[in-house]
Amino acid sequence: MGVFVRALTLFLCLGLVACAPRGIIVVNPVAQDAGTNYPIFYGTSRRADPVRQYGSRRSENVTFGRLDVSVPPDHETGTIEISGSNPDPRQHFVATQDIKFSGADDFRAALRKELRSRPSGERLAIVYVHGFNNNFAEGVYRIAQISHDFGLSEVAVHYSWPSAGHPLGYGYDRDSVLFARDGLEELLDTVQNAGAEKILLMAHSLGALLTVETLRQMAISDSSVLRRTLGGVVLISPDIDVEVFHQQAMRIGKLPQPFVIFASEKDRALRLSARLTGQPNRLGTLTNANAISDLEVTVFDVTDFSTGLDGHFTAASSPALIRILSLLPMLESSFRNDRAGRLDLLQGTVLTVQNATQVVLSPL
Repeated sequence: MGVFVRALTLFLCLGLVACAPRGIIVVNPVAQDAGTNYPIFYGTSRRADPVRQYGSRRSENVTFGRLDVSVPPDHETGTIEISGSNPDPRQHFVATQDIKFSGADDFRAALRKELRSRPSGERLAIVYVHGFNNNFAEGVYRIAQISHDFGLSEVAVHYSWPSAGHPLGYGYDRDSVLFARDGLEELLDTVQNAGAEKILLMAHSLGALLTVETLRQMAISDSSVLRRTLGGVVLISPDIDVEVFHQQAMRIGKLPQPFVIFASEKDRALRLSARLTGQPNRLGTLTNANAISDLEVTVFDVTDFSTGLDGHFTAASSPALIRILSLLPMLESSFRNDRAGRLDLLQGTVLTVQNATQVVLSPL
């Protein structure tokens, strides 16, 4: 009983720190002149909520829309600056436009127009899937922050699944992951049909479980997205049992490439997840790639960059790591030229374990 009480106390502390204040959508068209604007297309399996736009209740039908988000000029790398219902556009993330589409066809047409504004060969989309204890606004703001901080040129798309948005909602969220698989597959199909030449799929925490489960069912149905369009998968702090992930990957077959996993031994949120599920080995806390060495994956060990209370979003919240990861094209070139040994680009070591590559990063 004592272990459970300690785990529950830690869970509450982590959740309260992560959710104060909580993100809300505030639309201010004037804010577009204050910051840098990013169009965020989205599909959601949340039910509409008159107070929070989309709440935690589940909807069998995917709703589509677009929110333009202004990142403030005073933005600090790795941070999402939010402030209740009266944000200052110079200091806080603000929505500048809110468009709700009548259905998938209208969404597809708008996304096609955005993609066709890019030259052929550059019509790329990044689809972000949020994690545990996130509300709708927080997922939208996160992909805007990632796009801004990493200098991404891909068209940003967000899949918002019905998380309870509460630190005690872990059981509800795990069930919602199973509920939301078809919605994510529908969104990926729609993005492909809109003309995306390649899709990069990025997921955090429990969103990684949702993502890999969806890839598994797409492989079973021989999805054209999986075969032709999916150009890479990035899992950040994935809350997946290692044995479950291995079985999922084996059923998927050839994994989309690159397939990148960010892990940290200091991820306290995942250690707590391990206690709650009774499964100690989480994909997001791998200390070496031996357990998945037969899979074609790249594991980034970012333990030395993990700071703060839980270290659960290090890949997108550590300014130093963001600067390094922004150099991924050069990093990939380094992998090709030297698959083992010291990297001149940064303080890190590249190890090859059968089919897997492990990159141990440490601050300069």
